[in-house]
Formats: sequence, C-alpha cells, structure tokens
Amino acid sequence: MKTTHHSEFLKLQTVFIKPAKNAFVSDNELIAQWQELNYLSRPDFNSSLAEYKIFQEYFANKNIEIHSFPFDEHVKIDSIYCRDASIATDFGMIICNMGKGGRINEPQSHLEVYKLNNIPVLGTIEAPGTLEGGDVAWLDETTLAVGYTYRTNPEGIAQLKTLLEPKGIEVIVVELPHYKGKSDVFHLMSILSPVDKDLAVAYSPLMPIKFRNELLDRGFELIEVPEEEFESMGCNVLAVAPRQCVMVAGNPITKKLLEIAGCEVTSYKGDEISVKGGGGPTCLTRPMQRLL
Repeated sequence: MKTTHHSEFLKLQTVFIKPAKNAFVSDNELIAQWQELNYLSRPDFNSSLAEYKIFQEYFANKNIEIHSFPFDEHVKIDSIYCRDASIATDFGMIICNMGKGGRINEPQSHLEVYKLNNIPVLGTIEAPGTLEGGDVAWLDETTLAVGYTYRTNPEGIAQLKTLLEPKGIEVIVVELPHYKGKSDVFHLMSILSPVDKDLAVAYSPLMPIKFRNELLDRGFELIEVPEEEFESMGCNVLAVAPRQCVMVAGNPITKKLLEIAGCEVTSYKGDEISVKGGGGPTCLTRPMQRLL
C-alpha cells in the first residue's frame, strides 16, 4: 500500500488533531485569550467540546487513524488550528515559524510530538522567516503552492524552497492581497481547497489572476464560492477522499455546487470551534498520509 503526504484530496489514512479540550482547556482560558487572538467572540467551552466530539467522530467513522496533539501549557487556544504549525512531506515534517505572535510556541509543541512518535523532520523555518501551514497547498505530488501573506514572508518561502526544490518539488508562490490587514487570518487556503485532482473550491475575487490561470491550465474546474459564503468559510473544505468532503455548516450554496459536481459533502456545526476563531476543517486538522 503506497502512501503520500503530497495531496489535499487523496484518501486520508492518518491525521493529527488538537481536540478542543486540549486547546481551549477551560472557560477561564477562553476568557483570557479570545480578544488578544482576534476571535469574533468568546467560544463557550462546553459547547466547543460538544461540537468537536461530532467533528472528531466524522474521521473515526471513516476509519481514519487519528493522533492527538496533547495539552501544552506553552501554547494558546489557537493551537486547535493545528494545520498551521507544521507541513507534512514525504521527506519528513517541516516545522513552521508562525507569523502570528500569539502562536509562536506551537511549532515547538508539534516538534516534540513528532519526536515522541519517531516521525522524521526535514527541517525548521527559522527567523526572520515565517511560514504557516494554512498558506501551503499541494496541487499534485510534485507541486506545492505557497501564499505570500502577512503570516508567510519571503524569507520563510525561500527556506521552504531550499528544503523542497532539491527534492524535485516545484514551489509556486501566490502573492495574496492585503484584504483586512495584518491582524486578520487570511491564508492561501482561505481562498483555495483542492477536493480532487481536477476540482477545487475557490474564492476568485481574492485570487491572483496568474495563479487562477495556473489552476485552470492544470485542468482544475473551480467551484466558485459566492461572496455571501466567503466569511462563513465556504471555501474552507477538507477532502478525506476524492470528492468526499467536510465543511462548516451554514454554506448551502457552496455545498450544493459541490454536490452538483459529484461530491459527497458532510457539514458540521462549527459555531464555537470554527466560526469564532476563523478556522474551518482544513485548519482543525494536520493531514498526514494519504493513499496513492
């Protein structure tokens, strides 16, 4: 059975998550941190646990092997969005360096877990470079797109290229707009979610023309998220297999468009764990191996 880490849409075999109880910890932690981390409002702890239980059961029901990042006193509630602190490659993990100051300790937390589990590490992004996992997306097994954003800077991108280009990986840089500024969470995967080798969910109004044309030239059909569903994370769609997706509830137009394209779509209630912190299912997961 051959597997790869270089996909956003092949059948998911293993995934790391950070359960709400390990990240949010308590209502006291949420009260202390939600404003400084720019949440829309304070998540309710018990409601978060209930939402996360259903979210986690989705993966268990698909027979996906689940690994959990543990509680760590050195990280904050944003650690629930565990995609961002590391990047999975077939050559080992890349440990990120966060562009958001409140998340600076998360990569070290990931590194410790990988070492404990004998998961190889390819390299670490060092200051002044910054790189967050939400800014990278595999287009195919040898092509990685990376967003140049307020969270991922040119020095971080240069280090990513140094790690991957000698191994035959093409790194495509996507220069993203200012949008709402430095304090907002705006990653490449805010506007792009590949769900099959030739299908991706996209928000074209914020997508550079050059990159959009690149996707089309590569044979991608784009599911266009309507303006009214962008802020509710209609573009944040996680594929656990080709055209088999999970997304935040409250995006009926995008869900219908996916279904018309032949996708099986499951929605989860994410008011507490997703909407308030700006992190959908791609953010809540660190996908690892997928079946070739």
